[in-house]
Amino acid sequence: MEEKILLAHGSGGKLSHDLIREVFLPAFDNPMLRPLDDSAQVVIEGKRLALSTDSYVVKPLFYKGGDIGRLAVFGTVNDLAMCGASPLFLSASFVIEEGFPIATLKKVVHSMKVASEEAGVMIVTGDTKVVEKGSADQIFINTAGVGFIEEGVHLSSSNVKPGDRVIVSGFMGDHGISVITEREGLGFRQKVASDCAPLNRLVKKMLEFNPSIHCLRDPTRGGLATSINEIAQQSKVGICIEEASIPIRESVRGVCEMLGFDPLYVANEGKLVAFVESKIAERILGVLKADEMGVDSAIIGEVVSEPRGKVILKTSIGGSRILDMLTGDLLPRIC
Repeated sequence: MEEKILLAHGSGGKLSHDLIREVFLPAFDNPMLRPLDDSAQVVIEGKRLALSTDSYVVKPLFYKGGDIGRLAVFGTVNDLAMCGASPLFLSASFVIEEGFPIATLKKVVHSMKVASEEAGVMIVTGDTKVVEKGSADQIFINTAGVGFIEEGVHLSSSNVKPGDRVIVSGFMGDHGISVITEREGLGFRQKVASDCAPLNRLVKKMLEFNPSIHCLRDPTRGGLATSINEIAQQSKVGICIEEASIPIRESVRGVCEMLGFDPLYVANEGKLVAFVESKIAERILGVLKADEMGVDSAIIGEVVSEPRGKVILKTSIGGSRILDMLTGDLLPRIC
């Protein structure tokens, strides 16, 4: 049978990675693309730049704590920040379905304006396409960004080494649960708000304190579990995570239990995972906790030599199991 694209190919999980390695990498392979970090790093006249692009198809467009416009700005800003870059400029392109209300478009664009000011970036170019009714779902947005990387900063998933500690900057799963409860009209008494936020200023504080951090990653599609699996595979190391140390809101845990989701695979849009040498881990944790965006940070595990390319979860009840990469798509259209 002819292979076809599935929703799961856009999940950020195993099928997404298969698509990249089997279709895109063979066609576009080059040294700058090969690391498959959140942004490409390029050198122009001795200056290091980070380049990143992403498309946003979230449904619904507006949800507690965010909207597609805010997400489109912060998503690309955060991808640049994960390479240690200071984001400077963004482009913004819109694919709009015929019949989309102009009042709603203005609301989305205003949200992007406010978000870009909050993140300290400028939207300097863009494009608009309109397609026939039924050819898209309301509005899709693509943003691309560029930023400078300071000397002495070398962040990459290939830098992670045995002995490194794994730190998360706060509660996991807020964004995905916010979107899905809004989409499905789930009337929970306490609604979860998305964590959608820019991480560039938090990353700057971390790197000013110590530029030798090995790797940063924002666990978006596929959640924490998929992100750390990517890093284990790219660095050819094992990662051991303590389930009891992972910060998850009781409200998020409760929704996940009700819907049959694992919060470790649920998307985040304003959190990061850091891999740092053990000797500086507690001090980096202190830097994070001193900032309002990192007050709930925690050390959740460490990097080990074996099993290579695998993540082991030490469970709350004293056992352990392999924490695999997402293989399906728990929550499509989440970002």
